Amino acid sequence: MDVFEAIASTENVIRVVDMHTSGEPTRIIVSGYPNLKGDTLLEKRRYAIDCHDDIRKLLMLEPRGHDGMYGAILIQETELTKAGEADIGVLFCHNEGYSTMCGHATIALGRFLVDTHDLKLFPSRNSLLRSPNTDAIEIRLHAPCGLIRVSVPTTPEGRADATKPVSFISVPSFPTAIQIDLHVPKELAWPRFTNIEQDSYIIPVSVSYGGAFYIIVSAQLLGFPNGLRDTNHKLQDFSNAAEKLEAFMNDNHRELFTHPTEKDLSFCYGVMIVDSTLKSNDDSNSETGLCFFAQGQIDRSPTGSCVSARVALVVEEGKLGMNEW
Repeated sequence: MDVFEAIASTENVIRVVDMHTSGEPTRIIVSGYPNLKGDTLLEKRRYAIDCHDDIRKLLMLEPRGHDGMYGAILIQETELTKAGEADIGVLFCHNEGYSTMCGHATIALGRFLVDTHDLKLFPSRNSLLRSPNTDAIEIRLHAPCGLIRVSVPTTPEGRADATKPVSFISVPSFPTAIQIDLHVPKELAWPRFTNIEQDSYIIPVSVSYGGAFYIIVSAQLLGFPNGLRDTNHKLQDFSNAAEKLEAFMNDNHRELFTHPTEKDLSFCYGVMIVDSTLKSNDDSNSETGLCFFAQGQIDRSPTGSCVSARVALVVEEGKLGMNEW
């Protein structure tokens, strides 16, 4: 028997399409994933966690994936698709588990769903119409956090136009804490604070929701005087600080990650370390961020759900007005 025949699999074949958004990967599962039980998308998410997490690990982790891999599982039927309010559903996954919102994967999915005409994969594809006013197709994507409206620019032939950006309108976003002082005991200190003489140290942090909850903290106040300029040489130090900060928040301030209506959305998803001294050349109001989520995963894209969370925060702080960029 030929070696390729010997190692070929004839059962449980899972087909995927790999895409990326500004460097952050999205592995879209297009066939072979089992049906999920549940009447709602969040119930299907719980079923995936309880009964099919082995598949997530197979697709996300080594040797088929890596610690920076990200996945999207298309769900053809949800409570919103049944009601005619959504075109298709999705579950997002990563190296640790399942998230509730993802902007970069939403952008990748937008282009993919416009370009596919597989009606088994996307039963509502033929109902999507190109707007003559915007030359775009709108997709109503049901994510675990709610309904996301994705606008995908298209060519006259109806394919996704790769020369123009995909955009989306996310779920209502809001902060739950603005610059509160954390009193962190010295025994929980990360390396940047080990030389401090007092018994505890104070770190101002904010918490905000953009489809998922994020801790937002200044790099300088986290113990890095040079901010994110140290990133290339001190990445593990940033990761260690983010991990310990999130653990402390989970142990002492879990109430700040409480969603007003859904228990399944009430958890901390990531830590955004920001540096307001690092700005783009054309925008004095900009800041640079380094986002850690899941099991120390670094977002290689500019983030999506965290952008919504950050915008909600600065609007509440009065630093940005409605409809301002």
